[in-house]
Amino acid sequence: MDLSLLTQKIGELDEEKVFEMLNDFVNTNPSPDEVKKVVAACQSGMSVVGDFFEKGEYFVGDLIFAGELLTGAIDILKPVMDTQNAGTVGSMVLGTVAGDLHDIGKNIFKSMVEAAGFKVYDLGIDQSADEFVKKVKEVNPAIIGLSGVLTLALESMKKIVEALEEAGLRNKVKVIIGGNPVTKEACETIGADAFTTNAAEGVKICQKWVG
Repeated sequence: MDLSLLTQKIGELDEEKVFEMLNDFVNTNPSPDEVKKVVAACQSGMSVVGDFFEKGEYFVGDLIFAGELLTGAIDILKPVMDTQNAGTVGSMVLGTVAGDLHDIGKNIFKSMVEAAGFKVYDLGIDQSADEFVKKVKEVNPAIIGLSGVLTLALESMKKIVEALEEAGLRNKVKVIIGGNPVTKEACETIGADAFTTNAAEGVKICQKWVG
């Protein structure tokens, strides 16, 4: 498998070629390590898409298509992905926070953590602190994932962490925040346990927490 070509083709949004390459790859009965490398190459392709978007060469529609392309790619890879834990490794409540309607990053992360064996309760977009608290009480997850693309999402994330504290739930869960505006400083201000702008890295963090 030519990983750099795969990354390039995802960057070019060449769905037909990407799916053809991945189907051929799955048929070679790859090792878990090889699969990991291919997933990482897919991720790199998404970074290329992000770069094109920032340069103004791609538009929102292209980002949405890229998200669907990656979901399709993960679906093709699922049969060979390392899901040695037949049960789930842990559960997670995931959502895009209040005031933010973006779900591409969240959906990409969701497909990747599900592939890693997590049970994901996806609240959707524009979710208030109350909604997160209610769901956490209901399903008692190991992890909460907060997603946001807009800068104002950081304030919503902070409110959610505060609401978890008020409800006496904060010390029972790990909180990971993700999206364009998140930084180490933002993570500390919000009171989250970790932050990521890369879905693959986010999955690794979550795996460590439940490992």
